[in-house]
Amino acid sequence: MNKLIFLPPTVFIAALIFGCGGSLSQPRLSNNVSDLDAVHSVEEPPLGRIASEQVRKMLESGFKQTETTTEYTQDYFVISYPGGDVPSETGACTDVVIRAMRSAGLDLQKEVHEDMKENFSSYPQKWGLKKPDTNIDHRRVPNLQTYFTRKKKNLPLKGENGDYQPGDIVSWDLNGKGMTHIGLVSNQQNKETGRYMIIHNIGAGAKLEDRIFDWEITGHFRYF
Repeated sequence: MNKLIFLPPTVFIAALIFGCGGSLSQPRLSNNVSDLDAVHSVEEPPLGRIASEQVRKMLESGFKQTETTTEYTQDYFVISYPGGDVPSETGACTDVVIRAMRSAGLDLQKEVHEDMKENFSSYPQKWGLKKPDTNIDHRRVPNLQTYFTRKKKNLPLKGENGDYQPGDIVSWDLNGKGMTHIGLVSNQQNKETGRYMIIHNIGAGAKLEDRIFDWEITGHFRYF
């Protein structure tokens, strides 16, 4: 079991100032009530139809998170390395992606840290850090965007349904001012809109919702 240590209040406040965590500069946002109707109109194809084993494992993890991750936190945790995680019942938007990709065999905590050690200046310099931090770097949306782009996993930012496939990772600007968010594209489609639902945590735990075009898309990535 990973050892979790809560930091003292003064350090926690500093963590919030520097935007630590998933999007962790963003406030908690409630899910739209209207999305509840969309959830009842979902096509549910079996995961066995997905050819990629890694994508199947990512989605299995994502769906499991909608049952187990019922809370949202911006807290800074000291976690083990590699393979560290915050408590499974909580997390930020990035933790959905981190857990899904770890299930598919890719530890973003380790991958992002190793890339940042060698290329620290290539990553956003907006949190006042002088060196990588294995506890938080991978839990920040801009760092994940940078990592995926550096690994050439980025795709064009198109706005049509067919461009986004199960297992893709999408990032957004929630308010037009850099309030970041990230989520995982599922294999379940809303019958009414034809859109793939996303698995994400925007403030009320991991949810499956039809919200892919609700905000400005700033990143589209396909790792596997």
